[in-house]
Amino acid sequence: MEWPSNKIVSVVIATCGKNDYLKSCLNSLKNQTQPVFETIVIDNSLNSNFSRAINERYPDIKLHSSPKNLFYCEALNKGIKMSKGDFILCLNDDVVLDKGFITEAIRGFLFGPKIGMVSGKILRSDGKTIDSAGLFLTPWRTAKERGYGLKDKGQYEKEEYIFGVNGAVAFYRREMLEAIKVGYDYFDTDYHFFYEDLDIAWRAKRFGWKGYYIPGAVAYHVRGGSVRSVSGINKPYARRYLNTNLQLDLLKNRYLTLIKNDSYLSFLLHLPFILSYDILVWVYILFLKPNLIKKFLLNLKYLKSAFQKRKLIEKLGYV
Repeated sequence: MEWPSNKIVSVVIATCGKNDYLKSCLNSLKNQTQPVFETIVIDNSLNSNFSRAINERYPDIKLHSSPKNLFYCEALNKGIKMSKGDFILCLNDDVVLDKGFITEAIRGFLFGPKIGMVSGKILRSDGKTIDSAGLFLTPWRTAKERGYGLKDKGQYEKEEYIFGVNGAVAFYRREMLEAIKVGYDYFDTDYHFFYEDLDIAWRAKRFGWKGYYIPGAVAYHVRGGSVRSVSGINKPYARRYLNTNLQLDLLKNRYLTLIKNDSYLSFLLHLPFILSYDILVWVYILFLKPNLIKKFLLNLKYLKSAFQKRKLIEKLGYV
């Protein structure tokens, strides 16, 4: 399968300016065997010195320095709107790509016109531990990263269909993004962080789009590098290492995703799993994070917004 020469790839990176993550990410893009058409960086650092340093070191990139923190979802939306590519690779700044990543990953789109998402094999920064071999939806209505935390022993070397792609290294067909956007949003800006990848994958699936996994496309991800404390990097059970606002996003966004995307029949069938998960989560919050309860109650407006968006999505026409 040969890649059409008239198809172009845009890369969108959201950064908050931590450590040297962005530098490593951009350098890995420069070394790709398949050059990209454009690289767009959305700078959420609110640091003019950081922005100036990016411009000086990488004059060929398109840089948008936001005067306010757009958070991850709105930053990606901004970058996608600025881009011209037929295919959009959305990256966390704490990701480094193997030099053949794009060459391999773009093959996934050739398996059919309804392939809207492609994932490679995402490893941790040690190069030995799997971070994600594709995103899946669990009975508890949470996101499952296949292979998460396991040693890479070649157990995920088959090219195959998957539910969706991990948000840290998410390759999308623009046609799909345009088809499933709600209003002006590709990613739901109510989310800020977390679950945005499951939300977009679930919505895409309901519109007839598919995800595909290409293990030969390898990337390396510092799990939690952009949002966790140093002690929590690459550790399991992310909830323990997040500040209160991020914990709120993790909590509310699962409900937003479920409200917007699950069918009524599917919800009823999975209700025992959903309730069992919720009981564990709320017991944890009650005893260890009680201040989160008040924050959640003060943000119930997002649940109302999710029901309104569900109606808009249904008008667009699920398959």
